[in-house]
Amino acid sequence: MIPFLDLKGINAQYKAELIDVCTRVIESGWYIQGSECKEFEKEFANYCGSKFAIGVANGLEALILILRAYKELGFIRNGDEVIVPSNTYIASILAISENNLVPVLVEPDINTYLIDPLKIEEKITSKTKAILTVHLYGQICQMNKIKEIAKKYNLKVIEDSAQSHGAKFNNIKSGALGDASGFSFYPGKNLGALGDAGAVTTNNEELANTIRALGNYGSHKKYENLYKGINSRLDEIQAAMLKVKLKYLDEEIKRRRGIAKYYLDNIQNKNVILPKFKDESSHVWHVFAIRTSERENLQKYLTDNKIQTLIHYPIPPHKQVAYREWNSEIYPISEQIHSEILSLPISGIQSLEDTKYVVNVINNWKK
Repeated sequence: MIPFLDLKGINAQYKAELIDVCTRVIESGWYIQGSECKEFEKEFANYCGSKFAIGVANGLEALILILRAYKELGFIRNGDEVIVPSNTYIASILAISENNLVPVLVEPDINTYLIDPLKIEEKITSKTKAILTVHLYGQICQMNKIKEIAKKYNLKVIEDSAQSHGAKFNNIKSGALGDASGFSFYPGKNLGALGDAGAVTTNNEELANTIRALGNYGSHKKYENLYKGINSRLDEIQAAMLKVKLKYLDEEIKRRRGIAKYYLDNIQNKNVILPKFKDESSHVWHVFAIRTSERENLQKYLTDNKIQTLIHYPIPPHKQVAYREWNSEIYPISEQIHSEILSLPISGIQSLEDTKYVVNVINNWKK
């Protein structure tokens, strides 16, 4: 079976270095908010091109803390609205509702699966305070158009960069394109920890300081609490391992782009719709998502031929039980994408032989 993602194999490349840094942390006796986290934050901020990075527990809490910080700073209040794509992973929306804010869903572009800037302005009201852009599958949104809209209406632009580490728009990396950005280092990400982990990047020092305090029980100084905060901190071992893997991220992206290019150049089945993108630097191929109206048949066919695939994502947010108040609403583009999308295997260790096999099997598929 060709795995969708061989995490064991990916991390085996760095096994000796990972063991070394874990040993170093264990022997240091310092496991929370030590030098490993500080060093990773500095290196990751430099990589993204942002002034600040704040390590947090996971990607969802990165987004939650950004919005919470804007509330503490008085820019956003309970009941305000945040624009978000209607076809995103549920975490993007959970971060909004967790802050007692109102998610306003906007349909994506059917070709890129990213939020459609042409549909944003019609959803803006006097209660709108931010646009949450999701760089889905590893591709950057049309940030120039989105930032123009945000400037016109005095809105914050928050990037959900959980899938887009290293992707660029006009030579600026994900994490430095908006007012703040939330990253996930979930193990399956292009830059993945060996457990849950996340970070926030921003160029705003006041926002960075507020987020850091909020994630540390609301405290800058031990036992002195400015806010009713939470515990959301990047631990030393995960930070140390992320430092190791960050060194190899660009090479990982390069290999993924090579696989994606082979898929794009060689998959020729007329029943399969291939992904579209702006340019090479704008996409890091966290997911290589194709579409077909016969998804279940294709997925079974691929499984029968020992190719593992996943669906990102089978149920659109407005059809989730958690948001039952939206269940009767209709978002036709999102619904089409969610019913047709299928993700092919792609990773930095996938062989050319396996990639060719996937292509040949797909090209021989008949509806």
